[in-house]
Amino acid sequence: MAEPAIPSDIARAVGLAVFDVDGVLTDAGTYMGGDGPSGEHKRFDIQDGLGLKLLELAGVDVVWVSGRVSPATTARAAELKFECHQDAGADKLPLVERLRNERGLEWHQVAMLADDLPDASVFTRVGLPAAVANAVPAIREIALWVTERPGGHGAAREFCDALLKARGDYDRVVKDYVDQRGGVGQGPAGRSWAARAVK
Repeated sequence: MAEPAIPSDIARAVGLAVFDVDGVLTDAGTYMGGDGPSGEHKRFDIQDGLGLKLLELAGVDVVWVSGRVSPATTARAAELKFECHQDAGADKLPLVERLRNERGLEWHQVAMLADDLPDASVFTRVGLPAAVANAVPAIREIALWVTERPGGHGAAREFCDALLKARGDYDRVVKDYVDQRGGVGQGPAGRSWAARAVK
């Protein structure tokens, strides 16, 4: 059963979206023993990355905050050009407090997509606490909105799309994204791809 829409007044207030990494942008798996400086590999969902880029196009700052230092996380964040903070102590509250203050935002203007207890100190303060489908019960119970997809398998994209639709930005942002890449021609039904995509 689909989750009710994110309330539009809450969505429109969001100026900063904070994403946990392990279990949200990944499936929480860590593959050890491979090549590279740490021997670690992680799986990121490509469609999630585009969802976060669409949020940026709507004027929402996107920041990754992880309680685990990982070269794989650093590499993926750098590839997408997202601000990424990793703290081995998993003390996320002072960091997000600083990020919020630097942007002149109040807590009700911050959203967070989370999955587990290290996120709780921030999650209980933000205006839009959202959880992935496989989040632990303690996080799900206080979430305002929960994805249908699990972390690392399109949950972040689902959240981004829902937030953009609740803000009334989705159609415009999709059109802008397509137009920035040269747009596309008419399909066999005489309608542009962009017109079909925003429905």
